[in-house]
Amino acid sequence: MLNAPKWTTYLDKAEKLNVGPPGKGTRYRYHLRLPGGHKVTLEVEQDVFAKPKTSAGRFIKGPLKGTWSYTLTQRKDGSTRLVYDMNYELGGLLRFAGGLLGPQYAAGIRENFESLKRYIEAGKGPKPKREAPKK
Repeated sequence: MLNAPKWTTYLDKAEKLNVGPPGKGTRYRYHLRLPGGHKVTLEVEQDVFAKPKTSAGRFIKGPLKGTWSYTLTQRKDGSTRLVYDMNYELGGLLRFAGGLLGPQYAAGIRENFESLKRYIEAGKGPKPKREAPKK
């Protein structure tokens, strides 16, 4: 989650707010730059963390209310399938711009996942752990 600014166009900064390794209850703060130059800060909390397969949680501060999840599934051909699910509603002043921002946000998510794919395929993403040879 902290590496997201490397491949996400609208995310300026990500901060982990807890000490220790990521897990259930870990909180993150995201500093976003939205279309039109609007700056927004969001905080999320992980409710589920099963590295490397699942991370899920909820928005706890900021203009979004709702939940999010990432699920990774290894395919037989060696590739990985990523499913991102987010159920949200806009709050604050953004709720008045919901009809305008919704399509832009959806397009931005698709663009950012294409960027993530290129980032990982270029060898810049996290390297998979190799199992020790069996004796």
